[in-house]
Amino acid sequence: MIQGLTELFPISSVGHNVIIPLLLGWHLNQSGPAFLPFVVVLHLGTALALLIFFWRDWVEIVRGIFGRGDDVEASRHLFDLLVIGTIPAVILGFFLQSFFQSLFSSLALASVMLIVNGVVLLIGGRRRRAGQKSLQDLSWREALVVGLAESAALIPGISRDGASMVAGLGYGLKTSEAARYAFLLAFPVILGAGVLEVPKLTAHSVGAGMLPLAILGGLVAAVVAYASVAFLTRYFRTRQGDALRPFAYYCWAMGILGVLGAALHF
Repeated sequence: MIQGLTELFPISSVGHNVIIPLLLGWHLNQSGPAFLPFVVVLHLGTALALLIFFWRDWVEIVRGIFGRGDDVEASRHLFDLLVIGTIPAVILGFFLQSFFQSLFSSLALASVMLIVNGVVLLIGGRRRRAGQKSLQDLSWREALVVGLAESAALIPGISRDGASMVAGLGYGLKTSEAARYAFLLAFPVILGAGVLEVPKLTAHSVGAGMLPLAILGGLVAAVVAYASVAFLTRYFRTRQGDALRPFAYYCWAMGILGVLGAALHF
């Protein structure tokens, strides 16, 4: 449920997956070899929700890959944007996987980065350009920068969707279009992480029977995430300049709670 609620809201699901178990005293080995694959399965649940919710977009993207003619040009351009935007996270995640995984057991780091995430959301929302652009107006270079911003979410506490949205808003995307691109961009990154991490749960030395529990958690995350993306899509369509502000305030509150917990050895 935590994963489904926090992955698509710009408040960092990984940060919450680190902070909440530690604050509540759950006995999880977050630095162990099974924790990251388990979290990735939960992410696959949210990816399933994104696939179902945006199924029309994915059908059009497939048409853009295999179709011909001017009528598929827009779909092909969106496919190109997703491929380019995915590159930074794939490269950084592949080569620095061990480093980023070592950060998952630090309550203090995740809490501080959640506060930083709130600052990014607030400043990014205030300094955004007047949003009139659609995804068809986004260039390949701009998509690469948005993807680079998204890869910051490899650090617990930084939101993938929040960082992507702030970068997109900086390039003049409408709030609804920045959110749509962030949601679509999340799917291939999560899918790639799943290919790398999920097989580890089938190894007895790592997973030790955790795969059925992870699948159950992923299904719950999918249901909650579908409701989340339905709400957020409507929210960002009707809100503009102050759309990210409430999430910034929440990140500060949650981050401060985590910092206090770390200081008091909660």
